Amino acid sequence: MSDSSVRSTTRNGGEISHPLFATLYELSPQGFLLAPHREYLADDLSGRVLDLGCGTGDMFPFVADAAGDDLEYHAVEPDPHMRTRAAERAREVGLPVDLRGDRAEALPYPDDSFDVVLSGMVFCTIHDPDAALAEVARVLKPGGEFRFLEHVHADGWQGTGQELLNPVWKRVAGGCQLTRETVPRFVGHEAFSVAEIERLEFGIFPATPFVRGTLCRRRGGLVG
Repeated sequence: MSDSSVRSTTRNGGEISHPLFATLYELSPQGFLLAPHREYLADDLSGRVLDLGCGTGDMFPFVADAAGDDLEYHAVEPDPHMRTRAAERAREVGLPVDLRGDRAEALPYPDDSFDVVLSGMVFCTIHDPDAALAEVARVLKPGGEFRFLEHVHADGWQGTGQELLNPVWKRVAGGCQLTRETVPRFVGHEAFSVAEIERLEFGIFPATPFVRGTLCRRRGGLVG
């Protein structure tokens, strides 16, 4: 993968814009904790791959290290400040990427377009996660993989603390929600079968715990 070109386009008019959060996000102390889990997402990637909500391009170094010659990498990121940083990172690591400004709820790709869709800490911020998950199912090929790493609603006192903090947190953290019930949403979708899901008790409160896993797009027609 010697071509380091980055193609960046914007189609949607209603962009998300959080310039301060885009800057602070890169300084987060979670980065080194997430590295082995980003390696999980990037492991043995091939074919057409979509990075859903790539942020500042945190996945790009891992993808560049693990990618084979047949990889065709696409990414969407609606926040222009994060997208600018993502384009810079793609150039730094030599990862060719088609980077677009579209939202996860309305992906600009035909049905059955991708072999793999990646989601790294994305569904906590998406405005309509059900619509986004339906879009993931739509653009994945039958048998394709949806690999994810997400922080989720905690149990016990931590869960109570997240509920109390969430109204303020989502304002200062770029719309991030602490209380999303992501696992039931994923495993309950009829378009997917579960390959694996693992709960990870790490992270810094209030953005903890995490789950990571892989869903497979069922063969046959989409439900709904």
